[in-house]
Formats: sequence, structure tokens, C-alpha cells
Amino acid sequence: MTEVRHNWTKEEIAEIYHTPLLDLVYKAATIHRENKDYAEVQISSLISIKTGGCSEDCAYCPQAARYNTGVNVHAMMPKDEVIAAAEKAKAGGASRLCMGAAWREVRDNRDFDKVIDMVKAVNELDMEVCCTLGMLTEGQAQRLADAGLYAYNHNLDTSEEDYKRIITTRTYDERLKTLEHVRKAKITVCSGGIIGLGETVEDRVSMLKTLSNLPKHPESVPINALVPVAGTPLADQPRVSVWDMVRMVATTRIIMPKTVVRLSAGRTEMSTVEQAFCFMAGANSIFAGEKLLTTPNPSFDTDMAMFELLGLSPRKAFKNGRPNEVKKEEVEVAG
Repeated sequence: MTEVRHNWTKEEIAEIYHTPLLDLVYKAATIHRENKDYAEVQISSLISIKTGGCSEDCAYCPQAARYNTGVNVHAMMPKDEVIAAAEKAKAGGASRLCMGAAWREVRDNRDFDKVIDMVKAVNELDMEVCCTLGMLTEGQAQRLADAGLYAYNHNLDTSEEDYKRIITTRTYDERLKTLEHVRKAKITVCSGGIIGLGETVEDRVSMLKTLSNLPKHPESVPINALVPVAGTPLADQPRVSVWDMVRMVATTRIIMPKTVVRLSAGRTEMSTVEQAFCFMAGANSIFAGEKLLTTPNPSFDTDMAMFELLGLSPRKAFKNGRPNEVKKEEVEVAG
């Protein structure tokens, strides 16, 4: 079995990334097939429980209050609507529901109390629950853990060197600190990035180095392709090549062999053949459902037809046990 390492250098990762494409895919596929369940793909559904009006200045985000993107601002979604959305997602094949709120950070108020109630309610549907709510304190992470939260998403977005070009309203260290708080609360970590922001290949390599050299690899690493939105500073960015996505997926699979690699934003622009290349290269998770927060996404029916064609099967919830059932030994497992 491939060794799980936490001491990758930029030079090593860059060498992998620049491997001739078919050789790279073959190497990643070989590592992926060391997992007997390589044809299993986790299906997650993402809903926006609080939309727009965010105080951050993320250059790619249509939910930032300072940009005029046409996104309708919505206050906190009622719990019964969240449960209905979760039930619909589960019926469509999803085993995980991710709830996103357009916040800079979590505040200890009634809205956070409502999120806690939502986490408990979705957990009772026997679905893994993930949240992406911005920055967290240790205490807030523990509250979410106590409510049964399975995963917390907090993307690095890009390299530390490139970060200030994309976001100025919070620091890279603050992002890493939130990941520390999530890990301390024994919630699984979901953290990845976006390509197509105008970053260099060196920035992509640097971001992967940061993720792969964490004390424990993230259980889930989303690889997003920028979906340019009118009104944001990155509205005119050219769409990233699918082959860049394949390279990112394959490199991630090789350096983080046990991690679930999620093919995330940008999938609507990919053909079935292009997505198949990503699955071959080691992707084993997708977002399904009509929307990713505020941008379009393939429907459940479309994805189920693709799964049947490619011989893929949906992964069941809690395959590695619930968070409070995970053994204390520091064993690298897919989340």
C-alpha cells in the first residue's frame, strides 16, 4: 500500500503535477485502486441556509455584499425547509448534506442555535452532516461536534503566497486556525481550493503542499474550477481547462492517497467523458443537485445515468463510523 506522508516538498509535488498526462492518470488510478472500493463515489448535496450579504471580499464570490451580482439575499432558512431539502437529497442518492451560510465567522447568537438544531435534525435522517459557516472558535466547533456534525468545510482557496490577491478580509493563518479547531473537536476536515482564479501552477502546488503536510490529511479535499460570476472581480477569468482539473485531482490522489477527492464546482461545464477522466484520476466524491449554493450544478438524475454508464456506485453514509465511534488511534482513514 502507498505510504501516507506529511513531508511533501513543493519540488516533489510539482514533479508529479507535470508528469505526462496519461502517465499521471495511470499512476493516480493505480494508487486509487489500492482501495478495494475505488468505484464508490460519495454523493453530497449542498444547500445555502443563509444567502448573500457577506462582509468578506472573496474575489470569486457572488454572495459578497460589496459586489452587485444579482444574488437575492435570504435570511436563515427555516428548519423544516432544510429537512425537506435533506430528504429530497437523500432520495436522490446523497449520503451527505452540506449546509452553507454566507458568514465571515460564526457568532454565538440565535442563528447559530438554529444551525445546531438543523445539524441534529439532519443527523436523525441518517445522513452525514457538513457545515461551511466561516471561521470557528474552539467552543463553537465543540458545540457542532456535540450536535453530531460529521464534517466541516473550510477551503484554503489558493496558496498562501497568492491569497491576498483573492481575499483581504481574513488571513491564511485564520483559515488554518479554524481547521485546527475543527480537528480538535474530532470533526472530520473538508478543505481544498479553487483553480482558475488567475493563480500559477506554483500556487496550486503550494496549496496542495499545505494540505498534504497538515498533521492529519483532510478527510475530504474539494477541487473546484472557478465559475466566473458577473459583478465579481474575477468575472472575466477564462474557464480553466478540464485537463488542469484532471492534473489537480490526480496529484491530490497521489499525495493524499486515503483522502476523498471531491469533483466540485465547474462540473456543469464537463462532459461525461471529461468527468470519467477525473474519476479515473482518483476523484471519488461529487456534489449533486441543481445548485451549488448559488451556481448551477448537474441534477441527481443526470448523475445517476452517468454512474450507471461508468459502473460507479454511491457510497453509503458513515462508512467509517460516526465521529464518536472513530477509534482514538491516529489512523489515516477516508472521511
